[in-house]
Amino acid sequence: MKGVVLAGGLGTRLGALTRITNKHLLPVYDRPMVYYPIQTLVDAGIREILLVTGGNNAGDFLRLLGNGEDFGLKHLDYTYQRGEGGIADALSLAEHFAGGERIIVILGDNILERSIGAYVERFAAQREGARVLLKEVEDPWRFGVAELKEERVIRIHEKPKDPPSPYAVAGVYMYDTEVFDMIRALRPSTRGEMEITDVNNLYIDRGRMHHDVLEGWWTDAGHPESLFRATALVRQKTRAGRGDAIGAEPAQVQ
Repeated sequence: MKGVVLAGGLGTRLGALTRITNKHLLPVYDRPMVYYPIQTLVDAGIREILLVTGGNNAGDFLRLLGNGEDFGLKHLDYTYQRGEGGIADALSLAEHFAGGERIIVILGDNILERSIGAYVERFAAQREGARVLLKEVEDPWRFGVAELKEERVIRIHEKPKDPPSPYAVAGVYMYDTEVFDMIRALRPSTRGEMEITDVNNLYIDRGRMHHDVLEGWWTDAGHPESLFRATALVRQKTRAGRGDAIGAEPAQVQ
């Protein structure tokens, strides 16, 4: 099984912070943002990882990450996304890298408290299909939101004004080899992008989508408030791990 980190885009929601660099190179507490999704994959046992980046700062990733020595890796793969075609478009660039194997995809601005290893094992035990991770949040309208019926996800709605549930789809997706055929069948959304939500709904339509509810906190770091929250959460976790005295938990943490 292989891993893909999607770290393209312009990060315009972060304003002036991303005028001269890719948002995934911004600091989250004591490490660059992109370190966290890579470490999440490594901690889940993934050793072959592709980084998809774009914009004017692609070379900075190579200078920062090299071959992944900081993560105990012998090699990192890189590829370049032209423009901003959306998450599914970025993922399509991983087809050659995947080489017919299943893949674990994580968005480059997603940070999780705990290992996803157990979820990856459940995915490996599936005969086919996809798996997504859900998390109950206070602001689901910012994300893809799962519509649930009993124990099944029956639809995912992209940034709905009236969310059908409080369960956001976290930026970790697990796919079998069919995903690339599904991406080729997509058409751009009204935003002009190839939406990963459309891919997930194709799996749902075929009865091949599974899900887990994440334990521990999860946050993106793609706009000022969530970047601040991510830094506070990582600081708290890091200092707790060292046994340092820490203050109260950040307010409204998911």
